[in-house]
Amino acid sequence: MRLPRFAPGSVPPRSLVRRLRLRLIFPAALMVAVGDYAPPTMAADKEAVPVSRSITKGQRRDEVVSVYDRVKASVVNIHSERTVAAADLDPFRPTVAQTQRVNGMGTGIVIDPRGYILTNFHVVDDVNSLRIRLHDGTGYPARVLAVDREADLALLKVDPSTPLPAMGFGTSTDIMVGEPVIAIGNAYGYEHTVTDGRVSFKGRDVTLNKEMGYKNLIQTSAPINPGNSGGPLMNVLGELVGVNVAIRAGAQNIGFALPIDFVITRTSEMMSVRKRSGLRHGLRLKDDVTRAGEQSSSRRVVTVESVEAESPASEAGVKVGDMIEKVGDVAVLTSIDVERGFLERSAGSKTSVVLRRSGEPVTVEVELQTQSTLRNVASLPGDAVWSKFGVRLQSVGPLAVSQANPQLHGGMLVQDVQPGSAAGVAGVQKGDILVGLHTWETITVDNVLFVLNHKDLSTFAPLKFFIAREGKLRDGFLNILP
Repeated sequence: MRLPRFAPGSVPPRSLVRRLRLRLIFPAALMVAVGDYAPPTMAADKEAVPVSRSITKGQRRDEVVSVYDRVKASVVNIHSERTVAAADLDPFRPTVAQTQRVNGMGTGIVIDPRGYILTNFHVVDDVNSLRIRLHDGTGYPARVLAVDREADLALLKVDPSTPLPAMGFGTSTDIMVGEPVIAIGNAYGYEHTVTDGRVSFKGRDVTLNKEMGYKNLIQTSAPINPGNSGGPLMNVLGELVGVNVAIRAGAQNIGFALPIDFVITRTSEMMSVRKRSGLRHGLRLKDDVTRAGEQSSSRRVVTVESVEAESPASEAGVKVGDMIEKVGDVAVLTSIDVERGFLERSAGSKTSVVLRRSGEPVTVEVELQTQSTLRNVASLPGDAVWSKFGVRLQSVGPLAVSQANPQLHGGMLVQDVQPGSAAGVAGVQKGDILVGLHTWETITVDNVLFVLNHKDLSTFAPLKFFIAREGKLRDGFLNILP
């Protein structure tokens, strides 16, 4: 998170003197103000007795403690490593390009028990390796599945040994200026730091530089520091209302968060089965939220806004206006849950979908289909890989590449190679498994597109690739233009 650093203890001497004077003056003034009795004298006949004063007891286990205890296991600390160029300044040798490893930090939010984690894009931008640590100290290597640069969001994946607790979503539509909020994050590397404050403003537009700006942010006084990026901003009910994203340089307690309703829409797109596995269900969804009262929990529902003609959903009998209550074994509260229910399913597999239509429950079976079996639909991300790279790819698991390197998380099986393409000229063959481009692993089509659409792609030329072939790891170079 590119945030300002503050120099501790930089109080001007003059201000420090004023503070010392106030500290010295304050008790005396307080004693004068509170003095309900005169000091005893030598002639006093009775002993002076202070007036008894009652103390209002506070609650140690208040909302902040309760919220932290409830959600801490759904917050992860992110530790990253990136390689940057460093100039060799030795005057007795020619200047040569060198590299230097730089550590980074951020925060993530668990949104699916299988290890899907949400964070900011700038937390994972240009990183070589990622590792997350849970509240109990357990650590896992992480990989980037999808990014949304414009929204500054990224989707990560870890492979946990046991299911992770996912965080519930609230709403930012009815957030109030002055409302208390709570932040949890990996502040300056101090893991699971909790802070609280207020909603200072809502709908704030913030420009960081010529290339980066944000719209409609939540401004908060809850202290946010470098490392908080990607972490949760919650209300006192424990509902996720925002994703912390930035602070104002040189200011005190001026932080900003992405509104959660905006985040839900963009995350649902990143998590869609169309992007993850090239499959489609044909549903266009609408997220709705209500709240019975200010102190009541929000109630989220998902309804069908439209159904694509001749799509799996249409063939299953899903209708516009249906409320989706469950997909597979996933209870649906947001459009993200719908995608979670379809995720990791193969083409042709049937998924049970529970609907509510005119107040009555209806259950249908949706059979996911590949792009080739659908008509009149937009092109898939894989088409961009075909036109730019010259290959058609399909995800495979770690077992397929374990013989080449047991530490690999999987790869992309080359199903077809276009003659004369960048891949064809480089010698990539059908049956190869693409496991890496430049310095990144390639587990999904999005991983490949991340490299092919990288803003610095021209500096990678020629682009190095890594493939597993006949149980051995091989490499080569691609001539791909930005």
